[in-house]
Amino acid sequence: MAKVMIPTPLRQFAGKQESVELAGANVGEVLAALTSTFPDLKKQIFNDEGKLRSFVNVYLNDEDIRYLKKSDTPVASGDTLSIVPSIAGGSTVAEPLTDALSKDEILRYSRHLIMPEVGMEGQIKLKNAKVLLVGAGGLGAPLGLYLAAAGVGRIGIVDFDVVDFTNLQRQVIHGTKDVGRKKLDSAHDRMKDINPNVRIDKYEVALTSENALEIISGYDMVVDGTDNFPTRYLVNDACVILKKPNVYGSIFRFEGQATIFATEGGPCYRCLYPEPPPPGLVPSCAEGGVLGILPGIIGLVQATEAVKLILGTGQPLIGRLMLYDALAMKFRELKLRRNPECPVCGDHPTVTKLIDYQQFCGIPGHTPEPEFVEGDITPKEVKAKQDRGDAFTFIDVREPHEYQICKIPGTKLIPLGELPKRLNELDQSAEIIAHCKSGVRSGKAVDLLKQNGFKKARNMKGGILAWSDQVDPSVPKY
Repeated sequence: MAKVMIPTPLRQFAGKQESVELAGANVGEVLAALTSTFPDLKKQIFNDEGKLRSFVNVYLNDEDIRYLKKSDTPVASGDTLSIVPSIAGGSTVAEPLTDALSKDEILRYSRHLIMPEVGMEGQIKLKNAKVLLVGAGGLGAPLGLYLAAAGVGRIGIVDFDVVDFTNLQRQVIHGTKDVGRKKLDSAHDRMKDINPNVRIDKYEVALTSENALEIISGYDMVVDGTDNFPTRYLVNDACVILKKPNVYGSIFRFEGQATIFATEGGPCYRCLYPEPPPPGLVPSCAEGGVLGILPGIIGLVQATEAVKLILGTGQPLIGRLMLYDALAMKFRELKLRRNPECPVCGDHPTVTKLIDYQQFCGIPGHTPEPEFVEGDITPKEVKAKQDRGDAFTFIDVREPHEYQICKIPGTKLIPLGELPKRLNELDQSAEIIAHCKSGVRSGKAVDLLKQNGFKKARNMKGGILAWSDQVDPSVPKY
């Protein structure tokens, strides 16, 4: 029997189990047993041709099966099979290098200076270093705090968002007084308070194919704190083209990942995930949630790796993917290899300039989302139907723990993951209105209902957040 580790995003399709014991002589047989036991997992792992999806990797113990015998890789009793899916200005003028520290800096960094691995030479390297942070959110918050405290001389930050109350649970660089402020300004003030010697470059822009190379070129490395796939692939490709290390991290609920991409001879993000998952398949932190402490842990791992690269010491996470499970309090490590056929960093790259990453990830980049999709219904219209006493079924497709936070009177809870098995509870001839938190999951629910003959299914635009804004402000937002 082999142990199959199921990551958080896929547990909803596997009875919410984190691991299962299954028999099979090779990887293909074990995965077949897995999808036979949990049929809903099949379309998440395999495409219509029965091949592993390009955004899903499978490891036998700590080896990627793509570099073994793929599905024919033998599996022995006691082996562990891991399913790893992809889980989200300033001047560039060169600064003159310095070879000295001031008296105040010597006092400030004294605990570094007495370490032989750092010393005066290492601290001067940190002072001369230039690091770009992409994002001042969950991962960017601890990164900004600790890289500034460590004495990294120049830190660039790319962010165009403002501080929101929902950020404060995890984005510790911002405070309650900063709600409504630009994250760039809030982060700048906090970092300067920690270390006034650090130069901070602010880029209040979205990183795009048009500006990424220019911005990144002025820095020694990039530390990626992004929360979406287009920017993640953009950062990766730009770093490979510019030969800049990319210190990567990602988080979801209780789990995190970290590694270093785009170093000479090492793998890049596309070696791990050649293609992104379809839009909407992998939930964002806004949809799935994240433990507020988790970005601190992963962000600090990224900060540590950045400092190690600057100092040229230790064993950086190159060719190694660190996985962290906060619930089990376990760190695991998987091997990463550069793919010679990678379109970006391979032996014969086909991607030699930046592309349209919104299009690459299947997201319309330049077409504005319509205000109202045909068939949608507004919260005000739903409330009017309730007031008139119209006959319809109002279903809430959020998770039970979300239903406990707030609910709309008259709704029936059917979580999206359970909907396929509970269609028998609904009347095909009745009008059905679905809602969730923001309208994304209920849109998927309506598509599923229509595919199964529910022709009168409609999505409530904007979900319970819009209901709070437009109908009942007493309903809390989250």
